[in-house]
Amino acid sequence: MNLNKHDYDYLIVGSGFFGSIWAREAAETGKKVLLIERRDHIAGNMYTYSEEGITIHQYGPHIFHTDNQKVWDYVNRFTTFKNYINQVVANYRGELYNLPFNMNTFYQMWGVKTPAEAKLKIQQQQKAGQLKQEPQNLEEQAIHLIGQDIYQKLIKGYTEKQWGRKTTELPPSIIKRLPVRFTFDNNYFNHQYQGIPANGYTELFENLLDHPNIDVQINTDFFDQRKEYIKEFPKIIFTGMIDQFFDYQFGHLEYRSVRFENELVESDNVQGNAVINYTDFETPFTRSIEWRHFDKKGNQNKSILSKEYPTEWTPEKEAYYPVNDEKNTQMVNRYRSLAEEFPQFIFGGRLGEYKYYDMDQVIASALASVEKHLKE
Repeated sequence: MNLNKHDYDYLIVGSGFFGSIWAREAAETGKKVLLIERRDHIAGNMYTYSEEGITIHQYGPHIFHTDNQKVWDYVNRFTTFKNYINQVVANYRGELYNLPFNMNTFYQMWGVKTPAEAKLKIQQQQKAGQLKQEPQNLEEQAIHLIGQDIYQKLIKGYTEKQWGRKTTELPPSIIKRLPVRFTFDNNYFNHQYQGIPANGYTELFENLLDHPNIDVQINTDFFDQRKEYIKEFPKIIFTGMIDQFFDYQFGHLEYRSVRFENELVESDNVQGNAVINYTDFETPFTRSIEWRHFDKKGNQNKSILSKEYPTEWTPEKEAYYPVNDEKNTQMVNRYRSLAEEFPQFIFGGRLGEYKYYDMDQVIASALASVEKHLKE
């Protein structure tokens, strides 16, 4: 069987940002590229579609945010972005709080009205949970960062649902990225550039892959004919799970997955906000997304809501989040060392690198990889 009958220079496995950017950049240098995607659509987890005129993000909400000018300029070559500021509301057993942690949150939690009052309250709670050493887990880090009350109501339950593990079993690094502000600012991302594609992410990827040197095959699983692909293609960019590529020879890396329940509602406004996090442990889903609030499009008498349920990953599910604890970090380092022995392959993206990337970080990683390998 000749899988490379058109003499492609590159095989790209996966149509998310890393793979699609590699395809585009290689094509623009005159290389011929075959991109294969096992799912029935391009765009990876950024795939969007329209229902009732409302743009739905099939794999959960993706708000683009970055301070990286190079990355921002790059994505704007392929679509027009609509300004969108993510302002999340947390629901803890019927109590509502603004996220990320800011003066609105502190007022709702404690009734404090000034930054000085908020800082004093947090300091009192930090002292009550004083640590004798550096935080050893997420619980210790959270209490050290923001105090006991906010940890118990807004962090503990949500985090344990999301990761399927006790906060005492999770690394402190997970919580370090959460912002704490002493201003009345509900902007979730403190980045210069923020928005969502005006016509959805799928259009962005269609434009990114629209080049005469790129051929795309969907419903095509690399592992169905792995030996033939490796034999026939001189260079392979792989964005799937690195442990699967190497037949799990050092063990299975752990991932978290997500399932969604969608509901069409006869209303133009059900929850009053695009995203509401449910932070108690008893509510089985982590958040509810009302899509029409992102771009204000769609049938004015209809709304679509998605409830997000984190689950353990199994092979029939999509792998969303790598579990970057000590055990998995040691294992993936062995896979990375093994990958360096095979210059035919380049691994990238959230699964190929086993990193909890944001979108702009994946794009930056792809552009750096292109600069290193394609333009050297």
